[in-house]
Amino acid sequence: MNDEQERLKRLRERQLADRDPQVKQKQIQHTITHRERTERKKAYTLSMAWQTLPHVYRSPIVFLLIGLGITIVLQFVWISPWALLAGLLLTVFLVIFGAITGHALDLRDDLRDFNKH
Repeated sequence: MNDEQERLKRLRERQLADRDPQVKQKQIQHTITHRERTERKKAYTLSMAWQTLPHVYRSPIVFLLIGLGITIVLQFVWISPWALLAGLLLTVFLVIFGAITGHALDLRDDLRDFNKH
């Protein structure tokens, strides 16, 4: 008989604990804390840093690298004293084009964020 009373007492305590909002709150808090810990453990990579830069800075850098690549290739393809000047002018044009394109992409993202709210 004593075992039966113990079993019923444990069952009653378990039922009360299941209805206790503090238990659910503790579970939610544990889940949030666990998620935050795993987020903090992730390493901050160079690609993550690159993605946080606005397009207005990223695009000119990309176009600068493209322009410098074209300038180097142009030196080997077009044997002329004007090849370096033409490549540098093209690079300047591409950087300006990249800045305009980056600004337009940032504006698009801002409008998309504005429309969400």
